[in-house]
Amino acid sequence: PLEIIMNEKTKRIIESVTPKGDLSWYVKWISSIFIMLAMVLTASHILYPLNLFFHLVGVSGWCFVGYLWHDRSLLLLNGIAIAIFIMGILQYFFGGAY
Repeated sequence: PLEIIMNEKTKRIIESVTPKGDLSWYVKWISSIFIMLAMVLTASHILYPLNLFFHLVGVSGWCFVGYLWHDRSLLLLNGIAIAIFIMGILQYFFGGAY
C-alpha cells in the first residue's frame, strides 16, 4: 500500500513509493539514527574513534537497504563509505598498516 500525502500548498497528492513497515523501513531509520549520532560525535570531537564505528554501522545498514531495493546508487555510495570507514578504523588501531 502506498502512503498518500496531500501537499497543502499545491493541492497535489504525493504518493510515497518506498516501503513502509517492512525490514528495509526499520533498517533505514535505525541506520539514519546511527549516522546522525556519528555526525554529532564527529562535530563534537568526542569519543573518537567511536564515531567511525557509528558511521560504519549506519552506512552498512543503508548498503543493505540498497541491496533490498536493488538500488545501485545506494550500494555504490555506501559500499565506498564502508571501505573509507574501515580504512579509518584500521589506521587508528594499526597505524595505517592496511
